[in-house]
Amino acid sequence: MSNLSRTQVPGVYHRRLGDVLVTGLSDGYVDMGYTIFRNIPEDETKAILARDHRTSPPRISVNAFALRVGGRTYLVDCGSADLMGPTCGRLPANLASAGIDPDSVDGVLLTHVHPDHSNGLTDVATGQRLFRNAEVIVHENEINHWFNDEAMAKAAERPRRRYFEAGRTQIKPYMAADRVRTFKKGEVLPGVSAIPIPGHTPGHTAYVVSSGGSSMVIWGDTVHVPEIQVARPEVTMEFDTDPDAAAAARQMIFDMVVTDDMLVGGMHLHFPGFGHMRREAGKYGLVAEQWAFEV
Repeated sequence: MSNLSRTQVPGVYHRRLGDVLVTGLSDGYVDMGYTIFRNIPEDETKAILARDHRTSPPRISVNAFALRVGGRTYLVDCGSADLMGPTCGRLPANLASAGIDPDSVDGVLLTHVHPDHSNGLTDVATGQRLFRNAEVIVHENEINHWFNDEAMAKAAERPRRRYFEAGRTQIKPYMAADRVRTFKKGEVLPGVSAIPIPGHTPGHTAYVVSSGGSSMVIWGDTVHVPEIQVARPEVTMEFDTDPDAAAAARQMIFDMVVTDDMLVGGMHLHFPGFGHMRREAGKYGLVAEQWAFEV
């Protein structure tokens, strides 16, 4: 056993959706305490995690997705770089394993500007864009909020540093190069439409990808800990900007996914991050998609 490698296989999983190759990419995971939940008793959280044979305190996966179609490559979110600890920041290595050169990326669609989604945009030490040929595509309310000096001045020290300051550091080099495009809703790329789901952040966005009669929703941070928030959609998180709106958006997305029988891609679903939802006796369930050898 002493010669056994401790390194797992690369965190890369390909999935065909019509003409689009969707690739789940792991940036890693982070273990967090029970204080991240706003409105559920700790003993209930522990009971749910124990029932589902999950680590306690909860482990949160951090994923991004690549969309490749028609010779173009887009990322939905870009990982955390070195901001979230040693178990995260694995996206660059997994991009390489997936055969994606950062210079080949045409655009980075952000679900929002929190650091585990945007901190892979820019090399903090040099200020250089890590995706030199990409535009950043993001809801206008994300820019309006995180670049609002008054809102930043009112924030506590930790969110001011990790959200406002880090977000500005990541996005400003793309602004300087005129490589930021904002939207309100609707089609942002051919076959990719944005659905605003504010609450977690003011411009939090889900993306619906459609091709060949099939569709999926990449729902960002609709769910952080699936064992808890699928069973209890009303449970909110300490990092929700507007908890009530976040819970309402989660309910809306769950209803849409179940009604339209859509495939889900989630930034915090356990890797590879693809699944389907069901509703039975008024309660939701999440089922991981079956693994396949070939795309």
